[in-house]
Amino acid sequence: MNTSYPIKDQVTVAVCCYNAAHYLPNLIEELSLQNCSIPFEVLIINNNSIDNTQELIERLAAVNSVTIRHVNEFEQGIVFARNRAIEESLTSRYLAFIDSDEVPRKGWLQAAINILRNDEIDCVGGKISISLSSRPKWLSDDLLPFYGEVNYSNQRFLIRELSTPIWSGNIAYNMRIFHQGLRFDARYNRKGYALGGGEDNMMFRYLLQNNFTLMYEPRMEILHLIPDEKIKRRYFLKIHYIAGEKSSLYEMDFDGKKIFGVPRYMFLQLFRKAYQVLLFCLVKPYAYMREAMNWTYQLGMIIGCYKKAYKQK
Repeated sequence: MNTSYPIKDQVTVAVCCYNAAHYLPNLIEELSLQNCSIPFEVLIINNNSIDNTQELIERLAAVNSVTIRHVNEFEQGIVFARNRAIEESLTSRYLAFIDSDEVPRKGWLQAAINILRNDEIDCVGGKISISLSSRPKWLSDDLLPFYGEVNYSNQRFLIRELSTPIWSGNIAYNMRIFHQGLRFDARYNRKGYALGGGEDNMMFRYLLQNNFTLMYEPRMEILHLIPDEKIKRRYFLKIHYIAGEKSSLYEMDFDGKKIFGVPRYMFLQLFRKAYQVLLFCLVKPYAYMREAMNWTYQLGMIIGCYKKAYKQK
């Protein structure tokens, strides 16, 4: 491997956090219980938290058996925190990400290393289960992947299709892929408590489309803790609106006649989707959310087209 970095045979487990003091003690305790065949450290990226995260990190670092390193990233947003984690981990052979609101299952870290020890594998992601304090009737199983749920099978497999993504809340990389400057796309940044993002989806697409070797390993499992404020219809609608807007701004170019920079057919699609939402509300009141999410995605695309045209003037 050609690199100017002095590589240590270790794995850095990165936790990017913003006001996560209520999650960190449990997460650090569970990480300290992980067994791993090579040394590992926990790297906490504090992204301008205004709670007692910094004080808590220092206390945990002083008393915990696992090595805890922490840095402050003052550029606000998840992309800058993730990219700072990469910069801080360039001398480690492997980098694993886990979010502050997640809990690793027993054997999580070793499962990742078992895969990455095969030098042909660039990236591995695993199963993500969801923990909900309540389950309203409208929250159907097909909506859980929008909380990050991943459960493709109980067998590992090489990922060859966009239809089986792995997410940065439960992922590990061979650090060689970052030595030439690859980083998360800052256009998909998400700040503080804001929704949206998409930087992990764009990284996944880039790696897959550029022939990196990715694997799904179900034994690499974590539990994602969903806060009550996200068990709301508006959460799903808002993330789809943001996704549609970013799709128009950064990923797509549209031809044909336009009104205020928006292709005319998009308005017809918007009205059709609105009709479908109303129809589902009448006939399937607990099964209309997917249609409503499609409508907000379409609305986001229209606004994205308008903003894109406005910026170009």
